[in-house]
Amino acid sequence: MAYGDNVDPKNRVVAIVLVGLLTAVLGYGLVNGLNISIVKKIAEKLDVVDVEEPPPPEEPPPPPPPDNKLPPPPPVVTPPSPIPPPVTTNTVQSVPKAPPTPPPPVYTPPAPPAPPPTPDLSASGTPRGNPGRWATNDDYPARAMREEREGTTGFRVTYGVDGRITSCDITSSSGHADLDAETCKLITRRGRFNPGKDRAGNPTGGTYSNRIRWQIPR
Repeated sequence: MAYGDNVDPKNRVVAIVLVGLLTAVLGYGLVNGLNISIVKKIAEKLDVVDVEEPPPPEEPPPPPPPDNKLPPPPPVVTPPSPIPPPVTTNTVQSVPKAPPTPPPPVYTPPAPPAPPPTPDLSASGTPRGNPGRWATNDDYPARAMREEREGTTGFRVTYGVDGRITSCDITSSSGHADLDAETCKLITRRGRFNPGKDRAGNPTGGTYSNRIRWQIPR
């Protein structure tokens, strides 16, 4: 009858110790030549407990044979194309500048009234008498009359502040030198002028232009 399953662990230890002691005593008795009867008596007094050893643990099943098949390669994952970041346009808003502050008004005193204009007393000189009487048919040169030469002579004279002619120039010829020379001689001798005036009223000289027509009376 087996008691291994119901023996208290403490009793099991005691039994093992007793077995060990018995073995030692028996060995010692054999060595020293002790009487077998003594050994038997000692053995009879001992309660031998049959201790069954627990069955050996079951061996684990052998591992499965290694699988020499190579694992399938991982699927090639194509990375997604990078998405470009959105283009941000920075809108710069121009802030209108505040209008400049106008400078304070500067008081400008009114300009003094302009002086009254100086009266203009200027005047042109005028011939005295009738210029048509400065040369007449009575003054016709005799030779020119005999040769029946006629023509019109233009002249310009310059006079001074006293009204007298100081020079005479022929501006257009009659075609006959003696008639032109007679014109300037008569005008210079007979012509007189009222002198002109400047703006202040002072007397001034001037010039005068006219024509004399030489025509033989019929």
